[in-house]
Amino acid sequence: MDQISQNILQTLSRDGRISNLELAERVGLSPSACLRRVQELERSGVVSGYRAVLDRNKMGVGFVAYVTVGLNKHTKDSQEAFERAIGAAREVVECHNITGAVEYLLRVEAADLVAYKSFHTDVLGVLPQVNSITSYVVMGSPKDERA
Repeated sequence: MDQISQNILQTLSRDGRISNLELAERVGLSPSACLRRVQELERSGVVSGYRAVLDRNKMGVGFVAYVTVGLNKHTKDSQEAFERAIGAAREVVECHNITGAVEYLLRVEAADLVAYKSFHTDVLGVLPQVNSITSYVVMGSPKDERA
């Protein structure tokens, strides 16, 4: 991937609604050459979609935590059951199977501490696969480039 394609990707990741004309101008291409590059990036799967960046505070999300979860059994069935349960939990916006001392890292968003405690107790706490839960409360996010 050359520098122009990297510049296109960087620009699109910051503003997916930018016009092709503006994008072409920013990366130093003609509009037709820029469009061809963007279409190729989409066709090849490098660009897999476009998203809206949401203001979580305005949506009523005032509490964010990263939560590590250790399982009591390290079997495929146990992992699949946990992942199904987490897939249904609306508070979990990210679930990552990780290496290390625990199996999962979750990003959990809730209205407030009371709502998080309910999730912690009534959702995570009742899953038979869960052995350990550690919560890391987000106090601020000076850099967050997720779309």
